[in-house]
Amino acid sequence: MLTNPNSKTKITSYFEKPSAWKKGLLRLREIVNSTELEEDYKWNFPVYTLNGKNVIGLGRTKNYMGIWFFQGVFLKDQLGLLVNAQEGKTKALRQMRFASKESINEDVLLSYLEEAIQNQKDGKEVKPQRNTSKVVVPDELQKAFTRAKTLQTAFNALSMSKQREFAEHIGGAKQETTRIRRLEKCVPMIKEGIGLHDKYKNC
Repeated sequence: MLTNPNSKTKITSYFEKPSAWKKGLLRLREIVNSTELEEDYKWNFPVYTLNGKNVIGLGRTKNYMGIWFFQGVFLKDQLGLLVNAQEGKTKALRQMRFASKESINEDVLLSYLEEAIQNQKDGKEVKPQRNTSKVVVPDELQKAFTRAKTLQTAFNALSMSKQREFAEHIGGAKQETTRIRRLEKCVPMIKEGIGLHDKYKNC
């Protein structure tokens, strides 16, 4: 069931896009849709909610397809299937990765989904800690603003957390060549309003 009917076209397009993971993603979708979760589309990938709260996301990368458990830190994970994509940074989100359609075990996946749903019903949630300190824009990004005012406008339209992620990612490199390379990769994302870690985030 779709939470937002306007998402139907985007979701259909996502699952029908040709890729090595198409059959596997459709199988994952089938299993997830057998639960009480509602299907929606956020941050450019399918998201499944319960009473408006994000429970899981479903997506693909170059190397694998998977399910993102937004509050996965609370799952018992007795089989050791969950991955923290950003150790030391990601507090709640956990991934379950699959290398092929054949590697999907429906019974195991359903047990994890049911636990995640129950955890949501029980109100288990890691509250994000807001960093209110001023964003320090690195010189390379500041110079890019000077060359393109539209870039600065797009950057200012981002949330402070997204601004900080880009600023720290670009400015955190020791070598100037690395900072410039990171800047070049980040500029299209900033212009599109896409956060640096949107595909991993739970909110």
